[in-house]
Amino acid sequence: MNGGRARDADLMLAGIAAGLSPVGLADTAPLLSRTDLKYLVPATLLAELVALLGERFAVLEIGWRRQFRYSSTYFDTPDLLTYRQHRQGRRRRFKIRTRSYLDSGDRWLEVKLSGGRSSTDKHRMPYQLLTPAPAAETLPSGGRAFVSDTVLRGLRVRPPDTLMPILTTDYRRVTLVDRTGEARLTCDTGLVCHDGRRAFGARRDYVLLESKSVTGQALPDRLLRTLGVRPAVISKYCMAVALLRGAPANRWQPVLRDYFRAPPRSRVVSRGEPMVRCGTQCGTQYGTQCGTQSCRPGS
Repeated sequence: MNGGRARDADLMLAGIAAGLSPVGLADTAPLLSRTDLKYLVPATLLAELVALLGERFAVLEIGWRRQFRYSSTYFDTPDLLTYRQHRQGRRRRFKIRTRSYLDSGDRWLEVKLSGGRSSTDKHRMPYQLLTPAPAAETLPSGGRAFVSDTVLRGLRVRPPDTLMPILTTDYRRVTLVDRTGEARLTCDTGLVCHDGRRAFGARRDYVLLESKSVTGQALPDRLLRTLGVRPAVISKYCMAVALLRGAPANRWQPVLRDYFRAPPRSRVVSRGEPMVRCGTQCGTQYGTQCGTQSCRPGS
């Protein structure tokens, strides 16, 4: 997909963000009910896209930061109901996760409801972490009732009785904001998927883009089409399930092939074996090296 010289997406994105005008969180529309379109692009193409967006788009800045660390733990049933619904293309489905904003310390329990045609409603409540390790994380107090009520009201289906943490995704994000309030474009780099036993790191020269707007026809979407880029079928959770559990992944195979090309060798960690700390991420402990060159035991 990228015929030019590979560029480190983290470094390039940080440079792009530094050159844009800032906007505060209070001036950013939440867009909780929206249409999401996702793209996988080389870092060099992102620079071209941002130049075309011009002064209409600013970069989200919070506490002097413009690039933020995210950690999301996904919950599912023991037989992976939400994964199977997504893989089967069910129009009405849901996803449950806890999201931690590592730079601010804020944590939210989120329920995403999908109604078809890429439309998404996101509902969330704040929470406090009950256990120190992401792999052992449980739904926060009141979380079970919140999930049940949200799924029942939004989709009119009974939520599952048993939910358990399945895996965690870590990455860095820069958010570009349309000054008109019509759209946002999130730019994710450094993705690592792990479940306490194994971990996979994505290529460092690509960026995952997500265009969020009411219509699905925002300026970034139109410009990406002129650049020859079309929306891709992307789900961080579902790709991680496919990688970590070897689950069927036909829908996501093109992105898995491009974004996790030559995946790192991964192994099961024995009980009591020291965990590995990834030097390229936020210090989260993984059960094995994430596959990036600078990830070393104890770094």
